[in-house]
Amino acid sequence: MTRIYRRVRKRPGASPGTVEYLGERRVERVRITALRFDGERCEERELASIDEALAFRDAPGVTWINVDGLHEPAVLERLGALFGLHPLTLEDIVSIHQRPKLDDYQEYLYIVLRALAYDAASGHVQSEQVSLVLGRRFVLSFQETDTAVFRPVRERLSKGTGRLRSSGADYLAYALLDSVVDAYFEILESISQRIETLEDQLVASPSSNLLQSVHALKREMILLRKAVWPLREVVGGLERGESPLIQAGTRLFLRDIYDHTVQVIDAVESFRDMLSGLQDLYLSSLSHRMNEVMKILTIIATIFVPLTFLAGVYGMNFTHFPELKWKWGYLGFWLVSVAVGGSMLAYFRRKKWL
Repeated sequence: MTRIYRRVRKRPGASPGTVEYLGERRVERVRITALRFDGERCEERELASIDEALAFRDAPGVTWINVDGLHEPAVLERLGALFGLHPLTLEDIVSIHQRPKLDDYQEYLYIVLRALAYDAASGHVQSEQVSLVLGRRFVLSFQETDTAVFRPVRERLSKGTGRLRSSGADYLAYALLDSVVDAYFEILESISQRIETLEDQLVASPSSNLLQSVHALKREMILLRKAVWPLREVVGGLERGESPLIQAGTRLFLRDIYDHTVQVIDAVESFRDMLSGLQDLYLSSLSHRMNEVMKILTIIATIFVPLTFLAGVYGMNFTHFPELKWKWGYLGFWLVSVAVGGSMLAYFRRKKWL
């Protein structure tokens, strides 16, 4: 089950800026990929040590360094020293259960967002913190594991398609943000199909297992809302901010991400309403089935009330009973009983109660 809230804290008394990884998932080793590009060429290489990033930092063009794995503080501290990152930024990078946010450190922008992926086998949304650092000629990205969220950006850079190679670091940061937000729509499509399937199943045959599935989906929507709702503020801050690191042309593309974020938020709110409606549908179906059962039982009891009365009257132990010595008394009793029951059934059918 997806945990909605995790209370993860650094050690009590630790000084601000302490780089201590507080996550649960770890890769075998920290993988650092450096990529440098300009209008003519693109060079990508996996770094054996963090010191090799120095050559990429001083080279012309735009540098993108991606770090997969946050459990080695020495690597992050060395990388932060090479690119002039504040200790609080390094602390935020390894504190992986943060709300999406934007921090302006004048020399660079620090962005936190959530990369989401839908696991169809378990039906859960997997969440991972992604940190971006935007400088004048570089972008640093930090992930807990080696995910495929940035793969489309790498492919565009290697093939030279679009305007990515000919643009600056701010446009690269936009492309990385856009890749994360686009993945949200795939998750929403999968959840939408699952909601439609649950709705059909609830209408056909409501069961407690289906209700548990509805509750599980509602928890996933809470996780989605926590990831997407603050992101609107982050993208809005990038678009309307006054940082010189973002060019005017890039702000137009950031406005497009802002629109996509609003669409995701609207879809999340709609899905939450639909799931609440499915829960009401389940309760209504149970109530309807219970009413049908009670109606049948009430009709049966109503039919047997006069029959019970007749049986009670002729079951009394009195000596002088006119019908006791009548030849056709027993047959007459059954004829009256069948007539009474049949007439009541006919009346109920005419009233459409049956």
